Amino acid sequence: MDTTALAALLEVRACRQSYHKDTNVDLLVLDDVNLALHTGEIVGLLGRSGSGKSTLLRIVSGLLRPTAGEVRWRGAPLLGPAPGVAMVFQSFALFPWLTVQENVELGLEAQGVARAERAERAQAAIDLIGLGGFESAYPKELSGGMRQRVGLARALVVHPDLLLMDEPFSALDVLTAETLRTDLIELWSEGRLPLKSVLMVTHNIEEAVLMCDRILVFTSNPGRIATELRIPFAHPRNRLDPAFRQMVDEIYAVMTRRAAPPAAPTVLTAHDATFATPLHPVSTNLLAGLLEALAAPPYSGRADLPALAASLQMEADELLPLGETLQLLGFAVLEEGDIRLLEPGRKFVHADTDERKLLFADALRAHVPLVAAIRRTIDERWNHRASAVRFRDELEDHMSPDYAEDTLRTAITWGRYAELFSYDEEAQQFSLDNIEAPA
Repeated sequence: MDTTALAALLEVRACRQSYHKDTNVDLLVLDDVNLALHTGEIVGLLGRSGSGKSTLLRIVSGLLRPTAGEVRWRGAPLLGPAPGVAMVFQSFALFPWLTVQENVELGLEAQGVARAERAERAQAAIDLIGLGGFESAYPKELSGGMRQRVGLARALVVHPDLLLMDEPFSALDVLTAETLRTDLIELWSEGRLPLKSVLMVTHNIEEAVLMCDRILVFTSNPGRIATELRIPFAHPRNRLDPAFRQMVDEIYAVMTRRAAPPAAPTVLTAHDATFATPLHPVSTNLLAGLLEALAAPPYSGRADLPALAASLQMEADELLPLGETLQLLGFAVLEEGDIRLLEPGRKFVHADTDERKLLFADALRAHVPLVAAIRRTIDERWNHRASAVRFRDELEDHMSPDYAEDTLRTAITWGRYAELFSYDEEAQQFSLDNIEAPA
């Protein structure tokens, strides 16, 4: 439906969210986010983990005040929890000591709805979502898909204008998630859901194209809307339709595109990396496996990311960090939805175990300033030892403690694999114990 002429149900204007840190350096999570949501549409927020999508959902719900900017709900400034908004979570968030019926009735009870009406509306929501007959069951007696249906019924029973969904299918197995998506879209298309609009967070590209009327693709660090895409397909949608596949390809291209000035080279490696560049917590085994898969037929050095993800049974949120890490190391490059093996990557594939470690060490020294700084500090110390605390503290000047810890742990794992240093977990100390003497 054409929503452009309708007044917006929800508006987010120049939204910015940052968190103050002890070092007086603010951590910017969202920057200059603008969106409008109209009656009759499903809008998806698509992006990588850590791109601020869930933070934006909390802001939209009124549970979090933005650092700057404005949220307007039905034309008025939103200053607290929004009336007429319900949320479905990834983790089900059911009370285990309550039955299905009691869990679904909770929202109505909080609104002061009379007992008889609560029971009637809860029963209608339970039947609508396909759980009739399980009213007296407890969450522990239900499968994951059934528990998420309870979460949906609990959200729908209050007849919200806006339903917020935070990765509602990501905790489910593939077949269960597919069934629940299909049922939800069928109810939406038939006008049987008691709500006006849906805003959902996802990192699953196919899920977004399958369900949404519009998709807002987020970049990370900080989260910004990079692209808005309208999905022109009617429901139900066919994943195998060439136009559907083309749309998925286009979104992969958007998510792998690097912002760069026009004169920048097409092949971008890791020369832009700094000491504080976040490192994806991916294992060297997975990196080696992806290089080997990429070098082998049918790809022979170049692969379409959606096709590669499908063959490896991986989601975009799992594959893209691996591809970006190979690009960071100079082993491969991401180009408009494809990944292409570079010569150092080919050398790695054909090398034996010891040669691979040397090639990985060279790549870390050349392209990962954090690892290079750790090794350089060890080399410069008279006892060839260095505390991890100083590196963690420095990283926390640029990112959250959780991201700093993940980045440092990744640097430790990669550096140990490459035999650039040893690490004592108990002492939290780097050293050259059992490592070749510094040059």
